[in-house]
Amino acid sequence: MQGRNLVAAKAISAPHGIEQDDFSTAEADSGAATFTVATFNIRYGVGQRLISGGILRRLGMRNARRRPALIARNIALAARAFAEGRLLPRADVIALQEADKATRRAGGHHIARELAAALGMFYAHAAMAKPRGVLPAPRQWYLDFEEQIGIDDDGDSGVALLSRLPLRDLERIELPWFECAWRPRLALAGKLIWRDFPIFIFCVHIDPHASTSDRLVQHRAVLAKVEERAASCPAIILGDFNTLSKESCRTTRALFEEHGFSSPQPTGTPTWRSGPIKLHADWIFVRGLDVVRWGVARALRRVSDHWPVWAELRLP
Repeated sequence: MQGRNLVAAKAISAPHGIEQDDFSTAEADSGAATFTVATFNIRYGVGQRLISGGILRRLGMRNARRRPALIARNIALAARAFAEGRLLPRADVIALQEADKATRRAGGHHIARELAAALGMFYAHAAMAKPRGVLPAPRQWYLDFEEQIGIDDDGDSGVALLSRLPLRDLERIELPWFECAWRPRLALAGKLIWRDFPIFIFCVHIDPHASTSDRLVQHRAVLAKVEERAASCPAIILGDFNTLSKESCRTTRALFEEHGFSSPQPTGTPTWRSGPIKLHADWIFVRGLDVVRWGVARALRRVSDHWPVWAELRLP
């Protein structure tokens, strides 16, 4: 699926390290009282079965030739969910993590671009810029079921923002990383315009392999950028925080609340599942905005092992 074949894209320039394009046909309703944001670790569209899928792949029981069609189907499923308003409200802004671009594991698809084209939205994508020819460091066994990007794979993964609202002043934020240059360590920032008000948004993907204290270092880097760019403006921080324990959830929430942010999600809200294991990995934090309602779209299955988290917001 090629976006330019679906919607005539507008030619626009991109900041360094950020790819962007615009497939929008109409902006969000500027007269509406609220707008909806969502975050989704789309797991490059490969599906929900992390552990069993990893085992089958190691046993050679996964057919790589089916991967392009599988990913295309799952991008279409995600597009319908975000557009129809049945599983979650129609999203005005979507933050993506593990949004692969032309990797073999994603069947050659450009996840963010194709989803934006299907939804008729603007998108910005920041790739990890993975090191070439360097093997990643060993990982914890319980995190080693994920399919890695090959060192000879020209594709990459990253984070993205899709938007119906005007999105300006994009910035790629390199986060501190630990032990391995392959680990996700990116955030993508931008300024939304809603009813003529600027609202800053930060899409983050925090390292699951780092210790709790090291993950807090990455969060503090994002918060420092918030203070630099949005000290007096409403702000949204959302994404995959990889809070894989109760202690990690507790300390993460405390850190953001210390900086004036709040989340409507009770600590421990499941947003990721593999078999009987459920974890609170994905968050939406806001400052200077009211949350009208929120939810976790658990009915969206098959696309990823994460569920989208959404929040309907309004200015105070």
